Amino acid sequence: MSQNRLPWRALLALTLTVLLGCLSEVLPAGLLLGISEELRVSPSAAGQLVTVYAVTTAVTAIPLTALTSRLPRKRVLVALVLGFVVTNLAIATSPGYGVVLGARVISGAITGVMWSLVAVYAMRIAPPGQAGRALAIAMAGTPIGFAAGVPAGTALGELVGWRWSFAVMAAIAVPLLCWILLVVPAVTTEPARPARHALPMLRQILVMVFVYSLAHNMLYTYIGPVLTRLDQEYLLTTALLVFGVAAVGGILAVGSTVDRNPRGVLGWCPLLTAAGMVLLAVSDDWATTLMACAVWGLAFGGAPTAFQSVTALIAGRDADRAQSLTIAAWNGAVAGGAAVGGVVLDTAAPALAWTAAALVVVPFWIATRLPTAVGRGAPTAS
Repeated sequence: MSQNRLPWRALLALTLTVLLGCLSEVLPAGLLLGISEELRVSPSAAGQLVTVYAVTTAVTAIPLTALTSRLPRKRVLVALVLGFVVTNLAIATSPGYGVVLGARVISGAITGVMWSLVAVYAMRIAPPGQAGRALAIAMAGTPIGFAAGVPAGTALGELVGWRWSFAVMAAIAVPLLCWILLVVPAVTTEPARPARHALPMLRQILVMVFVYSLAHNMLYTYIGPVLTRLDQEYLLTTALLVFGVAAVGGILAVGSTVDRNPRGVLGWCPLLTAAGMVLLAVSDDWATTLMACAVWGLAFGGAPTAFQSVTALIAGRDADRAQSLTIAAWNGAVAGGAAVGGVVLDTAAPALAWTAAALVVVPFWIATRLPTAVGRGAPTAS
């Protein structure tokens, strides 16, 4: 095989790992009514299964990544996927709400390590000059999960019961384990090298990550009420589908350009996100609304990959731990965005999209102030 060819089989295994993590995190949102009814808890209590997952991921990503950083990478990857098997199976067979909540906490901790590990793993097994493209392929599991996995899992839950959705995720993870063992190459651990000269730039990237995720989740969490206020609630399913499909296109576009122009990608993602949000704010017909969701989804699909790629490129040999900071910032903003968005929705609903768009301008402004050569050089396979 040519040294310049991407290891597609290994990268697709990582894609499925990310897809599994994405579904494990967000699927309960589509199954809340069934979960609350069968477990005899309120819908808001069932909703905490999503919140506690994001909070756990944010809190544990940094310490657990540091704790596992010296362990063989492939063994850690196998252990994480096995953890998804156990936790999803526990939820599928749980006797009550307490067991489900406990399993969600454990699964959230697993996901925090998974995001950091998979991002750096994909870049290390990539040929020179293709780290960003490899990362985009691995991270494609997230928009695919939103576009197809969540609707499919929700439909399955409505058809045969919510427990079967989690059982299917546990079952899918078993052949994935075999695939990883067979095709994913081992990479050695690398001792952390403090890169003090990179710390100011990393701080700027982390601010970009937090503010972007905060703004996105302020609006995305309440897209239903926003469409209802526009008398377009009938578009919800279609709008989410358009958003998800556009996000897949966004991650592919970023993957093809981030290696050549990382600073440009960091600027364009928040700029297009703001444009989509503004378009949604002024929409008065279905065509404009769906166009807004397409522009927003296109930008959102590429943003996490751009942030993770540049973080790893800046951090070099300490990329695993740097990624854990990115994951903590992103997931902390997920919970914060839902909370802040709820306050804005209750006090000034028409301003929700405008507020989110204004916040997204902050990461765009930071991107314009980064050095042109940001992110040159990538972590390579050992």
